Amino acid sequence: MRAARRVLLALGTAAVAVVAVASGAGGAGNDLAEVRAATARFHRLSTAQVAGYGLSTDAAGLACIEDPGGAGAMGTHFVNGALVGDGLIDAARPEALLYDRTGSGDRLLGVEYVVLVSDWAGEDPPSLFGHEFHLVEEPNRYGLPPFYELHAWVWKQNPAGTLEDWNPLVDC
Repeated sequence: MRAARRVLLALGTAAVAVVAVASGAGGAGNDLAEVRAATARFHRLSTAQVAGYGLSTDAAGLACIEDPGGAGAMGTHFVNGALVGDGLIDAARPEALLYDRTGSGDRLLGVEYVVLVSDWAGEDPPSLFGHEFHLVEEPNRYGLPPFYELHAWVWKQNPAGTLEDWNPLVDC
């Protein structure tokens, strides 16, 4: 009987661990749900544009950003310049929205948080959802000064990870 209880306890502990990892332990799952709620209205690209998000391209004029190494893509970025320049990170107000524009219509995939290093007054680097932002040095493909960024694939599954830059299920 004691052995059966130990097995049940071990299974219960494992189940809790799996749920914690799947939900993004440390509350990240709840935070990501808040991001989905805050960005649900942007499934209509026209709504995003009215809210100040505009098409962004890299320095070569490419709108859909793809990893030259083959790790996937990010999609097409629509950026709110006022949010990029405010020096703040707010989970409910992402600086960029990621769209798939290769199929029929525009499909919201996720969000990106961006803050210029020169504007960031907080600790280095910033973090959100329990993850540190990535530093993008200068020179970079966007022609921007150094900046911190973090992607969150809240509308499209990313087998590489919810907070990874490149999504192998996205292409240009």
